[in-house]
Amino acid sequence: MQARKKYVLLGLCACCWLVLFCCSGGVQLRVLRLLTRHRGEVLHPWPNWTDRAFLPRYAHLDELQTDPGTAESPRLRRQAWSTVYRDSRCRMDTCFDFSRCRRRGREGFRVYIYPAEKGDRVSESYRKILTSISESRYYTSDPREACLFVLGIDTLDRDQLSGQFVSNMDERIRSYPSWNDGRNHLIFNLYSGTWPNYTEDLGFNVGQAILAKASLNTEYFRPGFDVSIPLFSKDHPQKGGERGWLLRNTTPPRRKYLLMFKGKRYLTGIGSDTRNALHHIHNGKDIVSLTTCRHGKDWEKHKDARCDHDNLEYERFDYQELLHNSTFCLVPRGRRLGSFRFLESLQAACIPVLLSNGWELPFSDVIQWNQAVIEGDERLLLQVPSTVRAVPNRRVLELRQRTQMLWDAYFSSVDKIVLTTLEIIKDRVFSHVCRNRYMWNSLPGGLLVLPEYSTHLAHFPFYYLGLGVSPGPEFTAVIHAVSPLVSQSQPIMRLLQVVSRSKYCSQIIILWNSEKPPPSRSKWPPMPVPLIVTDGRRKTTSRFLPHVAIETEAVLSLDEDTALLTSEVNFAFLAWRSFPERIVGYPPRSHFWDPLKHAWGYTSKWTNEYSIVLTGAAFYHRYYNYLFSHYLPQSLRTLVDRTSNCEDILMNFLVSAATHLPPVKVAQRKQYKEVPPPQGTKSAPWGHPEHFTQRQECVNTFASWFGYMPLVHSQLRLDPVLFKDQVSVLRKKYKDLERA
Repeated sequence: MQARKKYVLLGLCACCWLVLFCCSGGVQLRVLRLLTRHRGEVLHPWPNWTDRAFLPRYAHLDELQTDPGTAESPRLRRQAWSTVYRDSRCRMDTCFDFSRCRRRGREGFRVYIYPAEKGDRVSESYRKILTSISESRYYTSDPREACLFVLGIDTLDRDQLSGQFVSNMDERIRSYPSWNDGRNHLIFNLYSGTWPNYTEDLGFNVGQAILAKASLNTEYFRPGFDVSIPLFSKDHPQKGGERGWLLRNTTPPRRKYLLMFKGKRYLTGIGSDTRNALHHIHNGKDIVSLTTCRHGKDWEKHKDARCDHDNLEYERFDYQELLHNSTFCLVPRGRRLGSFRFLESLQAACIPVLLSNGWELPFSDVIQWNQAVIEGDERLLLQVPSTVRAVPNRRVLELRQRTQMLWDAYFSSVDKIVLTTLEIIKDRVFSHVCRNRYMWNSLPGGLLVLPEYSTHLAHFPFYYLGLGVSPGPEFTAVIHAVSPLVSQSQPIMRLLQVVSRSKYCSQIIILWNSEKPPPSRSKWPPMPVPLIVTDGRRKTTSRFLPHVAIETEAVLSLDEDTALLTSEVNFAFLAWRSFPERIVGYPPRSHFWDPLKHAWGYTSKWTNEYSIVLTGAAFYHRYYNYLFSHYLPQSLRTLVDRTSNCEDILMNFLVSAATHLPPVKVAQRKQYKEVPPPQGTKSAPWGHPEHFTQRQECVNTFASWFGYMPLVHSQLRLDPVLFKDQVSVLRKKYKDLERA
């Protein structure tokens, strides 16, 4: 027994010694020194496992697949990046001066553009960017008011082989008095680097400036500081842009071709590996993957054995036809990570399948791209067909609908791309009052949801259905008064009695826009609801100011001579609660395209279609007052005030642009008839001969600013249940409407 205990004790001691030997670096080093000292060798200490300098550098797979004669190693690329972007660790809290922006609250976000120097050449794309900024509500011509500065020098194309390349950039930007190593500066760029490597090098030191750059690599992207933008062509529209190609709820969701690609094939250099392999997935049936090497001056000198066959196959298919008839579109990288094909696929509702490893997708800070695209891997190209075949039809429809939402909201024009960039930066500056991800990724998009109004989803008319809530049960009536009160029998007196008797009326606001001062409270009739008289400052647009006195979500806009019944008011309000994002009211109008004049026309003819509901008798959400006053440019509001006309048309333009939906007409009442009256007649403003002509001009002016015609025609009219049915009137809730 004692012998066994001795052996157990010796075994434990041996185990302890082995553990100490393995875990103690000091013991190892001393033993190794004793063993190697007599050989005269120099012993190096073992490296710490956290010290990357001593770890072996294993090549990434993309390095092994790259031709060493045409591409730099990742290490060299990082060194090149660090020499140009010395402030590669910039973040908003370290490289941005917030004090310049917060002098006047959120109104302090102003953007200044340096004036272009004489003789400077500016590309068409950069001119559009500068125009978008100068026409935005954020532009200032005074650099002392600026929060953000934009260079007047064209920085879009930094390829040294390009004719638009601007030299001596470092010297020129340092001459700007407010440069300050790039602080609070925004630099736009579409193309960086040059043949053969196309690195991220812009050719000058951006310092602490924010980069709004296309084809950004995630390795060099500064999260929360830089902004990745899409690559767009010089023909991309300034405003508006074409609508997406997907009709609502298009079924079946799949198209003729499952997957398609048609584009250039690079024989050598960066980007050639991916495109040279695309022919492997082509079957000519449901997968069409076509490439051509017929591009560039010397393509015949470098063509391979497959070029002639590829070129013949390439000509068999039309690119636009493939876009219209394909469910998925391959978007492989080119020489750079981004591609024009990305925006083309979004517009066509052809789900982008990305093959561009390391690409920081446009506006990735705010857009949830997994809801609109499929991100593949360049190294796993052969798995793409089976991947897209496995996507169920329901998911296909969701992805296609999301492409349309993103295209319409952020990418269809240069204006939207630039304003999205500015809004992202503004949300970073005022992070305590900013949009959330849901606002950015649901209709109508972040540009039309102003966080200054509110940051709560339930305060906007667009999200009631998604949240499962309904708007409030009361409304505020706003009556636009332009005539002096001289008699108790005036139409406005009858209107006050009619509206105040509605059980849904919370209060009445009279917007006094007459030249004479408003009468005292004793001159107004007694009413069961509060009455507020406020000064409209004789501005027509004041009827759509976001008055603080409006506490309800619903606003009933009325002209002083509107003739309605209380039952009509009640029915219209209940109808609006079912369509809170739209204008719901009585007097309809319409627009049309005049092919002879090549202009939009405006008509008040009573037809089966309408696209406008006049705000002389209509319900709408109070948020549109805020959007009208803060989103639309001052030039349009000035036009309305100068002519004392068209404010109702402009509001319809705004609401239809936000919702892509028409207004809703209720019942059959005909309140207005806006046609030129007989000469010599003196009546209300709409009785003037030039009134109708002005409205024709307004329609075209508004369409020009929006860049397209946002108004949508409708044939819907909402009538009460049993309206004019041959049944007893005792069964009808709104029997008075039949006599209106």
